[in-house]
Amino acid sequence: MRDDICTIPVSEIFEKKDGCPICRMRDTIEERMTDYILGDAMMEPDVRIETNKTGFCEYHYGKMMSRRGRLQLALMLQTHINEINSGIFKKKLFNSDRKKGESAKQISDTCFICTKIEWGLSRMIDTVYRCYESERDFRDMFNGQPMFCLPHYERLLNGVSKKDMRRYGSEFAENLNRITAAYSGALYEDLSKYCAMYDYRSKEGADWGSSRDAVERTVAFLNGRSYDPDK
Repeated sequence: MRDDICTIPVSEIFEKKDGCPICRMRDTIEERMTDYILGDAMMEPDVRIETNKTGFCEYHYGKMMSRRGRLQLALMLQTHINEINSGIFKKKLFNSDRKKGESAKQISDTCFICTKIEWGLSRMIDTVYRCYESERDFRDMFNGQPMFCLPHYERLLNGVSKKDMRRYGSEFAENLNRITAAYSGALYEDLSKYCAMYDYRSKEGADWGSSRDAVERTVAFLNGRSYDPDK
């Protein structure tokens, strides 16, 4: 696999101020990886060997099936199933039911795309720390973000190293807490407004304000994935 498949300039992600920037990083890597798997990866034997062993998770199977390229997916599934048949179900000496179950669980618990997303995202987050420590313009972009989802807030906060962020580690954590707390507080207000709009005492034709999509935004904040009711 090409080394640059997950390389996306971090500063470009933070130039935009719309939702969680770490979610945008993940989504960008995910889109590129999905395109890659249904395209160039078909011609790379080392990738096919890996996908034959691991397969994909439910979410990424669904993502691939929603796109064009069913033949590419079918070809990968063909060799993946062949790997399963020969590795789990073929009669072999000492291949007990326990070992078969363990092998099936290992395949079910792994995903090629998830692994590559994590590989790319962890390196990009390391770059976030380095840029915050060394670049004033990046600090301004980071501090001006509208929100961080809760899972990525936790990851960023727990990943701060005093050794690597000697000068700006405390400021980084302070701004991360400020941004996330403010957004979470605003969500509560919007959810309260949303619930109040269904109260029998609510005036007909009252203004929903910013509360109309409060449920969707709260779910996205809590789990790091946007919810599309039309899908």
